[in-house]
Amino acid sequence: MRICVLGASGYTGAVLMRLLMDHPKVTELIPVSSTAVGRPIDEVDWGLGADTQGKLPSERSLLSRDQALRAKPDAVFSALPHGVSAQFCKPFFSNSIVLDLSADFRLKNEEAHRRAYGTAPPMRKLRETAVYGLTELRENDIREANLISVPGCYPTCALLPILPLAHASVIASATITINSLSGISGAGRSEKKDSMFVERSENALAYNPGISHRHHPEMVQEIRRAGISCNLFFIPHLVPMRRGIFSTISVPVNGEHREIAMRVEEALGRAYADKLFINLTGNRIPSTRDVVGSNRCDIGWTVESTGNGVSMLFLFSVIDNLLKGASGQAIQDFNIRFGFPQDCGLPLRGEV
Repeated sequence: MRICVLGASGYTGAVLMRLLMDHPKVTELIPVSSTAVGRPIDEVDWGLGADTQGKLPSERSLLSRDQALRAKPDAVFSALPHGVSAQFCKPFFSNSIVLDLSADFRLKNEEAHRRAYGTAPPMRKLRETAVYGLTELRENDIREANLISVPGCYPTCALLPILPLAHASVIASATITINSLSGISGAGRSEKKDSMFVERSENALAYNPGISHRHHPEMVQEIRRAGISCNLFFIPHLVPMRRGIFSTISVPVNGEHREIAMRVEEALGRAYADKLFINLTGNRIPSTRDVVGSNRCDIGWTVESTGNGVSMLFLFSVIDNLLKGASGQAIQDFNIRFGFPQDCGLPLRGEV
């Protein structure tokens, strides 16, 4: 298959390039840049290594969109920023399957998009047809989709444990609090003062808490789609590590704590029994080092009694933000869409 990567020089694009270089179903890889056309790939990414299978252009350089269009790719991965991606992808929509890793097609509500991103959402009709590519929970829709909107990293980490419990009525209308810790690579590759080593090393902080973070409406949209009308509080934190997200999710639940624990285990076990990239750890709390370098999401939980017939459910979820939170999930969506095994070209095991 002939595959195009837009934004091949960013963190997400670089991970896509590595995964697709080793993907057994990809025969030709077209790296595209909107800002560095003609530059040798090695000038922006020395770590890519040798092209042993001859997938890259013969000149091994970044190509323009027009060159990619002439190549007629079967699928296009867009790792461009929100507000740019949809417009840059426009010529591909009628000819290729598009997997968009930006936020341009994630939100169905126009006002929610406007509040989160400060601009009007692009292409209303096309946005309405986009499938939200939360892989394990939207497989049937992904199989038929021509435009797949790959979820954000924070929502992926939080929604994978929450949504099966919503569908099983373990979580009903409630207050859900999500505390997430993220590595610095989640901020992207562009130069920012807040991403400098001297700012992040030996330093942790919360930022954009509550409803002000851009991923908040994305999580609300999908939780409501699961039938829950809830108060959702989201507090993201930056911590001094390169990769990974750790989420602690707190939900008060009516019922005795042992009964709730059994229902959680049954619901998650049923939802993810045959899912290669979901690892349920039970009452063992997972850690980011378990999953960094893999496309897995590890999920654990505990339940404590608060008295008066109410229990507090704690869910713990970890992912690699550049893999399961971005490029890895995009390729998992790609595999489903084209009928390949879901683990085709994707790592199951974390780094040692």
